[in-house]
Amino acid sequence: MKKYIKYIKPYLIYFILGPIFMLTEVFGEIWIPRLMSFIINNGVANRDVAYIFKIGGVMLCACLVMVIGGMGGAYFAAKASVSFSADLRSDLFKKIQGFSFADLDEFSTGSLVTRLTNDLQQIQNMIAMSLRMALRAPGMLVGGFIMALGLNSELAMILLIVIPLLGISIFLIMSTAYPLFGKMQTALDNLNNGIKETLTNIRVVKSFVREDHELQKFTGLNDELKDKTLKAMNIVIMTMPIMTVFMNITSCAVVWFGGNRIIAGDMPVGDLTAFITYVTQILMSLMMVAMVILTSSRSMASFARVSELLKFEPELNDENAASRDKLVESGSIEFKNVAFAYKKTNVLKNISFKVEPGETIGILGPTGCGKTSMVQLIPRLYDVTEGEVLVDGTDVRDYSLKNLREGVGMVLQYNTLFAGTVYENLRWGNEDADDEEVRRFAAYAQADGFVSEFKEGYEHMIEQGGSNVSGGQKQRLCIARALLKRPKILILDDSTSAVDTATERRINEAFNSELKGTTKLIIAQRVSSVKDADRIIVMEDGSIVDIGTHEELISRCEEYKAIYYSQVDKEKEEVSA
Repeated sequence: MKKYIKYIKPYLIYFILGPIFMLTEVFGEIWIPRLMSFIINNGVANRDVAYIFKIGGVMLCACLVMVIGGMGGAYFAAKASVSFSADLRSDLFKKIQGFSFADLDEFSTGSLVTRLTNDLQQIQNMIAMSLRMALRAPGMLVGGFIMALGLNSELAMILLIVIPLLGISIFLIMSTAYPLFGKMQTALDNLNNGIKETLTNIRVVKSFVREDHELQKFTGLNDELKDKTLKAMNIVIMTMPIMTVFMNITSCAVVWFGGNRIIAGDMPVGDLTAFITYVTQILMSLMMVAMVILTSSRSMASFARVSELLKFEPELNDENAASRDKLVESGSIEFKNVAFAYKKTNVLKNISFKVEPGETIGILGPTGCGKTSMVQLIPRLYDVTEGEVLVDGTDVRDYSLKNLREGVGMVLQYNTLFAGTVYENLRWGNEDADDEEVRRFAAYAQADGFVSEFKEGYEHMIEQGGSNVSGGQKQRLCIARALLKRPKILILDDSTSAVDTATERRINEAFNSELKGTTKLIIAQRVSSVKDADRIIVMEDGSIVDIGTHEELISRCEEYKAIYYSQVDKEKEEVSA
């Protein structure tokens, strides 16, 4: 629990005041039954109306104190629990932002969402309930037992038998339910993953008319969550019947033995009334303890999941960076005998090449040959398994992650836009860019034309994920966003696959004229996309087959020639058709 102390300290006063206020409520609850016994034994028995009003006034004051205590306790408990969970959620989200791609692969998206929402809500509920019950429940239990003992020590022996038996029953129920709560949260992870996947790909689902399949899959996940929840709840709901049985048995025993004492003249009626109230309070306090344990049992499963995320150390960090203040200045790149394995599967092996500042490098090869994995090593989205990747002559692991990635602009293979205006999306590249600069770089990416046709222009609202723009428009907006960074190294990962060849040619011309000092790496499937590059890297099965200009590769590289002529022949067939 040491890791959570930092989230308690700023709100320590609330954590203290909450239980204290609840304790004032306990004092009232303990004294009111005794005061009622005074009214019955003395006021009613002696027909002393003045005495009844006097004690009644004291009871009324006690009730007012209880109201203030209850309201204050609930307020401070809510303040403490909500503030605790909000700070913890912020730190968890911040930590996730520092995860590498490999780290993110360790946790599913649905699991991360559940941990930051449902799991934290369970923890928040547990803290709020604990602060309200931490002193109230044991206070009622101990105070009620002391008062009952003072009224009649022999009748109080009944409680010494009932309380341990009830405590053991509650413990057995909760210890059985605890592991089921963990399974319930895992099922919730699976459901969230399924919902996210379906909603993200809803257009694909509809285009393949697979709504029934997705509904069936969702039903399975939903039923799994229902079944696991019911298994946990079926055990938990046994708590109330057991509590009721013990309460009724205890009340019957007290009434039986207490009634006999009243008949024998050994106990006033008011004392028996107060004793029964104390018995009820004691058993209710045990019910409160049971509810705290129940909430804690479920929240402990959530605590374990949150703690796993909190103590998870990102695989990739810059704590040992030797050149933290260094910036990317020229944009030279060098791979030295690089190998990379993903989840024990070799992806790249023996990769060595050098790129001079301002060069344009095309990267070509079949799907799955490691092109994307190779360029992702440059901004340290992943780390090499062997060898070195140098930027400006410095190992990328010696840069601070911020400085390294500030110098690298990257348009990923799968483009993503965020909910907001076109301006807001493009300014991800440079939040200080003025309107003119945004438009200029949008023009370089061939995006200004279609954006200007929107009714609101650059104030046009992009829906989440860019669902209201076409694939080609999305690609051009993502390119413009990367260009606004004015990076020294620009990586385009098959980022013009959805645009026509004429538009692609104009984008490349803008690169050559406006980004002369920027090193450009262009991954492509079409030879025409990289034909005019300074050099082209041909890859196959995680290795470099050859490096050279288009003319050099046509003359000597069989793999390149096979790709080139297959595409030329295909273009001829399309033209003739």
